[in-house]
Amino acid sequence: MARAGLTAERLTRAAAELADEVGLENVTVSALARHFGVKDASLYSHIRNAHDLRVRLAVQCLSELAEKVSDALGGRSGREALLAFAHAYRAYAHAHPGRYAATQLALNPDVAADSAADRYSELVRAILRGYDLWEPDQTDAARLLHSTFHGYVSLERAGAFHSHPRGVEASWLRALDALDALLRTWPA
Repeated sequence: MARAGLTAERLTRAAAELADEVGLENVTVSALARHFGVKDASLYSHIRNAHDLRVRLAVQCLSELAEKVSDALGGRSGREALLAFAHAYRAYAHAHPGRYAATQLALNPDVAADSAADRYSELVRAILRGYDLWEPDQTDAARLLHSTFHGYVSLERAGAFHSHPRGVEASWLRALDALDALLRTWPA
């Protein structure tokens, strides 16, 4: 498709932009084809199907998130690393809601191993080593962090916290303080 200049990478970038504009659930092969002004069939020489598009999108977005988090961590450890990671995670979710949703898609283990998922996971584990946590506690703590960050961001974006007079930011910072305290005194 020389006239449209289509490539798998260009389609993936456009899908990411579209996800932020209209929501991940509305990113379809048809929507992407309309975006480029081509027929759906034109895209199938670059992507296999809608699932392939979503996997490519998830891989790209995980890479973006890992990069943002990595930049934020820059030489920090312990509480400072936890805060930097959490703030970068939340900022990405707010700035890129569709892309953030793509980071939550399940990837098969082979794809995950070849993506930034391992890098992202290693960044989480580096924070936890700063709290002197090792396996199996690292896995449990990593799941706790992900659940807390994802849960907070998801509820916040849905407007669930905005009816209470206490500011959302104040509660976010308090939740991070509680996570820090828990990680410092992780139960044996």
